This record gives sequence, structure tokens and C-alpha cells, in this order.
Amino acid sequence: QAQLVESGGGLVHPGGSLRLSCRASGFTFRTRIMSWYRQAPGKEREMVSSIYITNNITSYADSVKGRFTISRDNDNNIMYLQMNNLKPEDTAVYYCNSPFQPIAWGQGTQVTVSS
Repeated sequence: QAQLVESGGGLVHPGGSLRLSCRASGFTFRTRIMSWYRQAPGKEREMVSSIYITNNITSYADSVKGRFTISRDNDNNIMYLQMNNLKPEDTAVYYCNSPFQPIAWGQGTQVTVSS
């Protein structure tokens, strides 16, 4: 069945970097717009970034613009989120999904930014 597995999170200091991965299986990844989301404690899940079926069209929430870069590898069914200059407010569980054809949420990957 369709599945999404996020990885790459961890604990970093402010200003640090992480690269998240989203491995997709069980559906035609290359035909779907994909997005990264995050959910901080006590807050609703929010969309962080989206990418079209190719790497040439992307969008970002204002809070991460200029610091995060989304990309995808359609040959290997993987989506990435490169996160630079991380801030404490980026602390959250990060998830991936298809915004217009959503499937079951994965377990997410925890990102903690703290000194």
C-alpha cells in the first residue's frame, strides 16, 4: 500500500543544518505534487514547502523562505528538505505528503533546534 517514511531529523544548535528525506512507495510518486509539513507541540500541522512533479516549481512558507530548499528525485521516489540556518522556532515533527492526493501520514521525523 502507499507509504511515506520520513527521516533525517535530529538535535541541532541554532544556525545548524539538517537534510530531511521522504521515501515514497506504493504509488506513482513522480506524478504527484508533494509537500513538507511540520507540527510543533500544541500547534496545528502547517505546510512548509511544496514541489511540483519536477524540480522547477517550488513554494515555501514565509517563515522558511531563503533557509529551506525542497527537491525531489523521481527516479528513486525520494523528496528532500535541506534546512539551513535553523532556528528554535523550527522545532517540530516534520512530515511529507501529497497535498492534493493525500495518503496515510507517516511517523514523521523530529527536528529539535536548541542551544
